[in-house]
Amino acid sequence: MSEFEQVVAAYQSFPQGFQSIIISTVSKDGIPNASYTPFIIDDNKNIYIYVSDLATHTQNLHAVPKASVLFIEDESQTPQIFARKRLNFDCEATLIARNSILWQQIEMDFVDRFGDIMKLLRDLPDFRIFQLKPTGGRFVVGFGNIYEVDPNDLNNLQQITPK
Repeated sequence: MSEFEQVVAAYQSFPQGFQSIIISTVSKDGIPNASYTPFIIDDNKNIYIYVSDLATHTQNLHAVPKASVLFIEDESQTPQIFARKRLNFDCEATLIARNSILWQQIEMDFVDRFGDIMKLLRDLPDFRIFQLKPTGGRFVVGFGNIYEVDPNDLNNLQQITPK
């Protein structure tokens, strides 16, 4: 396997090592907010989040349906703190209609992944499911080892080279 093929394989499996993402949103007034949320991801790299309307990031997604999400290597696992392995996606957010077929499917995926807590959350009327559809991103695997995610094919990477 070539070095590039190894990077692509690492990119494909990287999100599976996480149960939550760091999410960055912005309010209608342009005030940024960083938070986190548990997630699930499908084969097309769509990310689904199950969030309360009480959360700032949920209010922001209603007002400005865009987000940046970050998967980042645990500090205790990195050999170099300045070069933590990370993947970020820029996303368009879409609210999933409550009790639609897609809602029910995604809710069951959350139950499968997160267990009993979902029995409590599913009965709370303020919880929503958003689909975060990536429009591009970057995968960083070390110093000078940065790859752009192809917005036309989220499974494809292109290495960024210094100019």
